[in-house]
Amino acid sequence: MKLLRRRLLAIAAPLFLAACATIGPPQPPSLELPKPPADLHAARKGDRVTLTWTVPTSTTDRQAVRSLGSTQICRGLAAQLTQCGTPVGKAAPPIPLTAPKSPKQKITSSYIDTLPAQSESDDPSASITYAVEVLNAEGRGAGLSNQVQVSLIRALPSPRDFGARVTSGGIVLTWANDLHSAAPPLRYVYRIYRRLEESPQETLAAELSAGSEHDLSFTDLNFEWEKTYEYRAEAVTVIAEQDKPEVVVEGDESPEVKVFAHDVFPPTVPSGLQAVFSGPGQKAFIDLIWAPVTDVDLDGYNVYRYEEGSAPVKINSELVKTPAYRDTSVISGKHYLYSVSAVDLRGNESAHSEETGETVP
Repeated sequence: MKLLRRRLLAIAAPLFLAACATIGPPQPPSLELPKPPADLHAARKGDRVTLTWTVPTSTTDRQAVRSLGSTQICRGLAAQLTQCGTPVGKAAPPIPLTAPKSPKQKITSSYIDTLPAQSESDDPSASITYAVEVLNAEGRGAGLSNQVQVSLIRALPSPRDFGARVTSGGIVLTWANDLHSAAPPLRYVYRIYRRLEESPQETLAAELSAGSEHDLSFTDLNFEWEKTYEYRAEAVTVIAEQDKPEVVVEGDESPEVKVFAHDVFPPTVPSGLQAVFSGPGQKAFIDLIWAPVTDVDLDGYNVYRYEEGSAPVKINSELVKTPAYRDTSVISGKHYLYSVSAVDLRGNESAHSEETGETVP
């Protein structure tokens, strides 16, 4: 019996020691403090500042975030904020909070802050500082995010009397220029944006310096006929201080104007029409030639003929695609007068060219 006990102890001892070796010092409980964002970004338009950041999915002790509280919006005039103090706003956490499917995916959040009217300045160097602090469900945070500075330069009003009209040469946009010349490092420009109706995508159609003229205009050529477009304009302040990144502050935007690009404009009238008779030894005919019309939407030409005392009659059954035509339906002893017109892809026809005549001997 004693021998059996000694054998059992010999077997159990190593197992007991091995089990004891896996036990380490007790770990402190996780505080579940969200890791502060490091990619806070700010964009200003008028008196509104849009803040965006990536919502943390891990804690400061590298644990997965299970729940979040609100995010405090911190703002101050100091170049560097040491603490949030009294937040100017709070952003609710995303619901539900789910971890991204891949490291490249991010959960983003945003907040729009309105600058106090008295904070705007004529000093190009004046700025305000923003940071955010993400809290856990118990209202505790691990500190401020990265900090960003936003210019406090006074925002420009929206362009006045912004309008649009369709012409044969394009869509002409006009507005009143109420801006005075800016002294360096300031520069004022106007931006014109175009959007196809019912499309979410917007395109920058033009950027023009304000200049000194009272009335400004821009002709948009990058459009398609028979489609509806919406345009808006805004005045932009550009701060270009030496050895510093350029700062752009967008002003208020004008109301959108809608325009239907309906093409009711005929192409250019053909010119240089000439008529030459040919006939000896063959069937008589008259050759017509003229200078080509260069309109990009040209579809072809019509040829008109008449005799003295009668009305012009179109003699081509289909549009003539080149600036030349041979009339073989001529009779000896007759004098014919000719003119040509240009026709575009939408059927708009130009006026008739100057006439030319030729006699068939």
